[in-house]
Amino acid sequence: MKNYVLALALVALATPALATGNHAGGHGEKMPVGEPGDKAKATQTIRVTMKETDDGKMLFTPAVFNVRKGQTVKIAIKNAGTVDHEFVLDQEDKILEHKAVMEKFPEMEHDDPNSIRLPAGQSGEIVWKFTTDGQFKFACLIPGHYEAGMHGDVTVAGK
Repeated sequence: MKNYVLALALVALATPALATGNHAGGHGEKMPVGEPGDKAKATQTIRVTMKETDDGKMLFTPAVFNVRKGQTVKIAIKNAGTVDHEFVLDQEDKILEHKAVMEKFPEMEHDDPNSIRLPAGQSGEIVWKFTTDGQFKFACLIPGHYEAGMHGDVTVAGK
């Protein structure tokens, strides 16, 4: 019975995040930052490295990139660090909401087309179509990583 009550509490706390589309089961809502892209239509590959530095910082390289509205991009991500990292692409307010949920549930599993979690030494990719112009963010939301500098900016320019 204790496990059942705990499971219900976890679901209740995670429900606001699920409704925003930041986690699997997000109701399939279109996100302002865009939508999953067709790899065959990708016009650019952006290679992003995630790693820690000797002085305790955690970084994305590059930490800034620019794309065009309507462009489909393959983001090739490599975890060159020694610990797990993730790449989450979204609006800044959604990133900060997701960050707060991750602080409460650091082992949360994700199954979202706008994010990927990679163990040390692993690589992966996100194929994304940017459908709205504006300023967006990407970040690692594993507790402590954002504060250590692991976030960046995406500018989507109108056509």
